[in-house]
Amino acid sequence: MERRGAPVQAFVRFSDSKIRLRSQVYEPDYIIVQDSSLIKDVDVFAGLTEGSVAIINTEKGADAFDVPAGVRVITLDATRIALEVLGLPITNTSLMGAFAAATGEIQFPALAEALGERFTGALAEKNIEAARRAFAAVGGET
Repeated sequence: MERRGAPVQAFVRFSDSKIRLRSQVYEPDYIIVQDSSLIKDVDVFAGLTEGSVAIINTEKGADAFDVPAGVRVITLDATRIALEVLGLPITNTSLMGAFAAATGEIQFPALAEALGERFTGALAEKNIEAARRAFAAVGGET
């Protein structure tokens, strides 16, 4: 069990076929950094190569981070979006919206549908709106 505030890593693999590999991802195509203060203590950019995408929850611009050559950095104040829309600093859905826009791995309608299945009523609407704002901020069109 992790203590609150401790650095945590999670991995997701995307494939059209069955995934049997269950190891850590050592060379990710994409990373999402929920807390940019961890960057000074953890090498979050390890394994990124040219063409990788790093999405960072921060108020800072992309040039504030020293990333490997060829890595596309997208910064987004997902905390602000979450506070404005949800009233809480829970950034998950905002960052998923940013991920969808930045990578094209998830189409926004599919993300909105999944959020509508996960949450109900006003909470679903708020989470979809948080994802939509982040999606638009990264340049996606819903």
